[in-house]
Amino acid sequence: MIAKNSANGNSLLQAINVFKEYKNGERTLPVLHAINLSIEKGEIVVIVGASGAGKSTLLHILGILDTPTSGSVIYKGINLTTLSAKKQAEMRNHIFGFVFQFYHLLPDFTALENVLLPSLIGSRPKNRNQANETYTNRAISLLERVGLGDRLTHKPSQLSGGERQRVAIIRALINNPELLLCDEPTGNLDTKTGHEIRELIWDLNKTLNQTVVIVTHDEEIAKHADRIIRIADGRILE
Repeated sequence: MIAKNSANGNSLLQAINVFKEYKNGERTLPVLHAINLSIEKGEIVVIVGASGAGKSTLLHILGILDTPTSGSVIYKGINLTTLSAKKQAEMRNHIFGFVFQFYHLLPDFTALENVLLPSLIGSRPKNRNQANETYTNRAISLLERVGLGDRLTHKPSQLSGGERQRVAIIRALINNPELLLCDEPTGNLDTKTGHEIRELIWDLNKTLNQTVVIVTHDEEIAKHADRIIRIADGRILE
């Protein structure tokens, strides 16, 4: 189902008239044109389009990993694009969880240690001991939930591709983010494992009411989404 993409006052996250362009010497490369969309609490939104259409750029702007040339990204009435870099980093660590195609796990850290990294960044020094215990218990519980209870001390090289992506997803959830932003989460996996990761994301959405935005070429993911946003040449197709 393709639903309305325009922003509204009840949205969890909004993009309002977002443009993005890059400079290459004297040339300007336009990437996004007048993007308006809204994300509602608890829904799964899939962004699809050809390579180079601007999907990943849009996802990065929504998660304030990148800055629009013009336009705004609004979270619960807060304009994220006008915040200081320090405040953006703080908001990014608590509002968003990020999952990428290539996992980005630290090779010398165990599965459990990789999952705990965002919590270590986010905890304040005076609360760190208490936070460590709380987050460790949460990490173990989540890893057990996705079938990795016996892989806590395994390093990435000792895990399969699907297991690494599960670790990456749980790492993204450790700070209990409002939104899970996924960039081609099944793109580096075989068909069977990709199906398992899709089922995991949908299960997290149902059981945790986790809001999810996914950039993908995977039509199996797209056809089960609450909404599909199709992008071509940097523009949303109505």
